[in-house]
Amino acid sequence: MLDISVIIPAKDEEESLPELSQWISRVMQTHGFSYEVIFIDDGSTDATWEVITRLQQENNAMKGLRFNRNFGKSAALHTGFALARGRVVITMDADLQDSPDEIPELYRLIAEEKFHLVSGWKKKRHDPLSKTFPSKFFNYVTRKISGIALHDFNCGLKSYDARVVKNISVYGEMHRYIPVIAKWAGFTRITEKVVEHRERKYGRSKFGWERFVRGFLDLLTITFIGRFSQRPMHFFGAWGLVSFLVGIGFTAKLLWDKLDSVFISKIPLKRDVTEQPIFYLALVAVILGVQLFLTGFMAELLTRQTVTKKKYLVIDSVGVKPLER
Repeated sequence: MLDISVIIPAKDEEESLPELSQWISRVMQTHGFSYEVIFIDDGSTDATWEVITRLQQENNAMKGLRFNRNFGKSAALHTGFALARGRVVITMDADLQDSPDEIPELYRLIAEEKFHLVSGWKKKRHDPLSKTFPSKFFNYVTRKISGIALHDFNCGLKSYDARVVKNISVYGEMHRYIPVIAKWAGFTRITEKVVEHRERKYGRSKFGWERFVRGFLDLLTITFIGRFSQRPMHFFGAWGLVSFLVGIGFTAKLLWDKLDSVFISKIPLKRDVTEQPIFYLALVAVILGVQLFLTGFMAELLTRQTVTKKKYLVIDSVGVKPLER
């Protein structure tokens, strides 16, 4: 087994890859690590793949996979995790904003301190306020919901025990919540390390405001999945029961009023039962309760079926054997 696998998603980063690969190689050789670098070309439209191919020819430790289109960072990481052969797996961005000089300490924290996951914390950022403010807000919300005391969930520079990456699945926009996924999978030794955030040297950022909307929705999804994926009836059934009981309570009130007007007080109701708003509330609550309960039942059945993992179409590779379909 190799000491380190470095996984680098790349989209339109032809200018930065040669410098990044040389920097990584220099760090690895200085510290005597056995290593591999897996570049994932995520549907680049420039010469990124040609650069990766050339790098592999110059250094066998450099490897690459090429997607037929842009699937996103989560897809790239998921594929890279499956291929990684290192004892410690390190992820970083391809834009040179993450420093390879951080690799030795990130490795040590996993190999010697026995952490499951170490997340980088870009304490001093070189980003405009339009990026830093929303990022701080989402990091705060994620900390509160997940209970994980990290300041920068979305930092691309992270290190993992190999057992973590082999036992989690990353999809959608979930890459920013990998620490949460790891925690739900039982890997709770999670910490952070302050890392250098370098100014972008080439190109421009690939992310816009829409990522925060998708990220927030994914946070809700992952929180639900983490707590209820193996017991969905506990969620849907509980709320279904509450709704059903509320409906039954409204119905009992209507029946009591009707019986009272006929047999006890003998005072006619001012409005028929079907003309009262509470009648429709009762009807909706009962129907909603039944639907939620049935949803929970169906979800329980689905959790017992074999889940087929999503495949991403790889159209080329260098230095690494593509995953079998």
